[in-house]
Amino acid sequence: MALSVFDLFKIGIGPSSSHTVGPIIAANRFVRGLADAGALEYTHSVVVELFGSLGATGKGHGSVGALALGLLGERPDQVDPTRTPSVLREIDGTGVLRLLGQHPIAFDLDDNIILHRNRRARFHANAMKFVAYGRTGATLSQRMFYSVGGGFVIDDDQVHSENHPVVVPDPTPVTYPFHSGDELLVVTAETGLRISDVMLANERAWHTDLFVHEQLLKIWSVMQECVRVGSSTHGVLPGGLNVQRRAASMATKLAATAAEGDPLAAMDYVSLYALAVNEQNAAGGRVVTAPTNGAAGIVPAVLHYYRNFVPAADDDGVVRFLLAAAAVGSIIKENASISGAEVGCQGEVGSACAMAAAGLTEVLGGTPEQVENAAEIGIEHNLGLTCDPVGGLVQIPCIERNALAAVKAITAARIALRGDGQHRVSLDKAVKTMRETGADMKDKYKETARGGLALNVIEC
Repeated sequence: MALSVFDLFKIGIGPSSSHTVGPIIAANRFVRGLADAGALEYTHSVVVELFGSLGATGKGHGSVGALALGLLGERPDQVDPTRTPSVLREIDGTGVLRLLGQHPIAFDLDDNIILHRNRRARFHANAMKFVAYGRTGATLSQRMFYSVGGGFVIDDDQVHSENHPVVVPDPTPVTYPFHSGDELLVVTAETGLRISDVMLANERAWHTDLFVHEQLLKIWSVMQECVRVGSSTHGVLPGGLNVQRRAASMATKLAATAAEGDPLAAMDYVSLYALAVNEQNAAGGRVVTAPTNGAAGIVPAVLHYYRNFVPAADDDGVVRFLLAAAAVGSIIKENASISGAEVGCQGEVGSACAMAAAGLTEVLGGTPEQVENAAEIGIEHNLGLTCDPVGGLVQIPCIERNALAAVKAITAARIALRGDGQHRVSLDKAVKTMRETGADMKDKYKETARGGLALNVIEC
C-alpha cells in the first residue's frame, strides 16, 4: 500500500474533512455514477441517509450542505465557500436541486437528507447511503459510502476487512516501500536518504519532481491565505454557540507589542496562526486538510513558524517539511486512523501534531531517527484525546486544541533535536497504542457530541 503526499494534504472547505469534504466527494461520485450509467435523466428523486457520527453531528459539521454541493457536481478543491450559503438558500427557496448542475429534481434539504442520530452502519462510524429513484418509485441506484477521515472516501466494493484500518490498497509500485516507522528507518539507513528524499522518490511513481514541488507550494499558498484571512476577520462564528473570532484581535495586539522583545512571542504567533486557520475552518472557509480539517491548523502554524522564525528558511524547506510530515501521516493512516469518529481526537490532533513535529525536525537538520522520535513524542502525548465537539460544531474545544498542539509539535521537535534519536517508545508502538485506545474508547467520545465537553457545556 502506498500513499501520496497529496492523499494527506488536500484543498477543501471547512468545517470537517470527514463530514464536509468526504460527503461532497461521495455525493459527487454517486451522481456521476448515475450519469455514467445513463440513469441521470431518469432520476426523479434522491434520498441520502447519514449514520453514526455523520448522523449525530452532520448538521453542525455542515454535512447537509456538503451533500447538496456534491449532488450539484461540486468538488472540494473547487467549491467557492463564499457562494455556498446562497446556493443552499436557492435550493431551500425553490425546492429544486439540479444534479450535476443539469438535471432538476424536487429536493428538500430536511426531507431528502435523513440524519440517523443513534444508528450506526455495519462498517464505519461515518456512513452514507444514497438511493436514486425513478418516476414510478423504482430504485435506479443504491450505494453505500464511508467517509473514513481526512477526506478519504470508500464504498462497499472497497471494504476489504472489518478488522483492518480503512485504507484502499494502491498497487502502484514505489521505489522505497515502507509500512511502518521501523521500515522507514531501515530504508534511510540503507540508502543514506533523508525521510523527505524517500517520500519524493516514491512520489515519482505518480508525479514528476516539478509537479510535486509546484503543487506542494500551491498547498502552502492556500495555508498562507487561510492564515492571512483568518488573522484579519472579526465577528462571530456561525452555528449558534456565539463563539467570537480571536485571531484578528490577537494579531493586532501582537503587532502593537512587537518592539517589547518578548522572548516567547514566537509561540504567541504560532497560536495565532493555528487559531486563524481553525476559525476559517469553523466558518466553512477554504482550508487544507492536514491530515483532517478538525486538525487543519497545526501543520500550517508550524510551517509559518519555520518560515517566519527560522533563519535561511526557504520554499525547498517547505516542500521537504510537507514530504516528511506526509511520511508520518501515511504510517498513522495505514496502521491506525486519522478519523475522530473512529479513534477520537487523538487520531486527528495527535496525528497532525506528530506530522508537524516530524516536518519541523526534518527541515531543522534532524536525522531520520530524530524525525521519528519527534513524531513519536507528538503522538504519544495526545494519546487518549477525545473528540467531544460542543453542539456538534468544530469550534469548542477544536480551535484552541489546534493552537496547543502546534506549540507541542515545536516542543517535540526541539526535544528530539537535543537528543541522538534513541528512545524507548517507538513511533510504531505509539501508533499501535492509539489504535487500541481508540477501539476501547466509548462512542460518545468519538465525534458524536454526546460526551465530554459536549455534554457538560451549555450550548446557548
